[in-house]
Amino acid sequence: MTTSNRGATSPAVLVLEDGRTFRGRAYGAVGETFGEAVFSTGMTGYQETLTDPSYHRQVVVMTAPHIGNTGVNDEDPESKRIWVSGYVVRDPARTPSNWRSRRSLDEELGAQGVVGISGIDTRALTRHLRERGAMRVGIFSGGALADEATLLAKVREAPQMKGADLSGEVATEEAYVVPAIGTRKFTVAAIDLGIKGMTPQRMAERGIEVHVLPATATAEDVYAVNPDGVFFSNGPGDPATAEHPVSLMRAVLERATPLFGICFGNQILGRALGFGTFKLKYGHRGINQPVQDRTTGKVEVTAHNHGFAVDAPLDAPSDTPFGRAEVSHVCLNDNVVEGLRLLDRPAFSVQYHPEAAAGPHDAAYLFDRFVSLMEGQRA
Repeated sequence: MTTSNRGATSPAVLVLEDGRTFRGRAYGAVGETFGEAVFSTGMTGYQETLTDPSYHRQVVVMTAPHIGNTGVNDEDPESKRIWVSGYVVRDPARTPSNWRSRRSLDEELGAQGVVGISGIDTRALTRHLRERGAMRVGIFSGGALADEATLLAKVREAPQMKGADLSGEVATEEAYVVPAIGTRKFTVAAIDLGIKGMTPQRMAERGIEVHVLPATATAEDVYAVNPDGVFFSNGPGDPATAEHPVSLMRAVLERATPLFGICFGNQILGRALGFGTFKLKYGHRGINQPVQDRTTGKVEVTAHNHGFAVDAPLDAPSDTPFGRAEVSHVCLNDNVVEGLRLLDRPAFSVQYHPEAAAGPHDAAYLFDRFVSLMEGQRA
């Protein structure tokens, strides 16, 4: 990515790897950027989306037409920086209006060097990605503009998401602790594969002291904190490349320590149990995805951000090296596996984001389910 100062009136062009182009105006930084083009259906929560490490090396297209209305504040980021490679909106807010706002979204994107484009038909772009699938894309403005053939060649030289090993690029390098709020009831070792800040916060609210460990942590590192449970976080990239996290999770399963995984952590559990993973055509992203908890029959509206999924049987439990496992949650749009549960050991995972940042809150009970596992093991 190369960037320079912002220029809202500067022309910009978005080029997809199949040759389709969209012309608009520069939004945020001016320059060029590359990534995988994906779309998010959330109408709110753009600040949390931008700062979610799972979006590393992705260019996010917002399907909601008006973005930036509430500006940017200093309380809602899910990490210390914006992780998206590029940002695509139709009608950016001219003036943010919210009592918590400290600056405009355009200013924040520019300050962090994020190249974006506005003023394009995001509905047409989203329909194109739904029909053709997520693909590589480039956004170009300012001095990066050139003839379309040159720009298309650059896009096709960019790396693909399939086969990308990215969690180590976004995870913490040093372990840190998020203290329990109130009385400490449990200690959890959380493997940071791209963790969002609200996740350990949700655990801390339940009296859990969270030791956040790097993606390179070993089993010795995990058990050095004497955990009551182990958590595997969300994160970017292709789970087929995640050999170390899979090996670490198997070590945790061997010791029958209560285990909870979300998003990338769900895919890691799938692999640890012997299931395969595959790339979805265009993935699930946004805060309005319907999922059914098959253990209760309840339908939840949930927050998603994943382009890969677990390939596991939906119709019956499977035998694994760690006992029987079943699919606990499914997406009602396409029957994609959205959760796994071991029947003979204290371990489960979901493919979506129960930390509710940004919303909804339907799945918050999953943190309570994790607490119940740890209580049961302690008893």
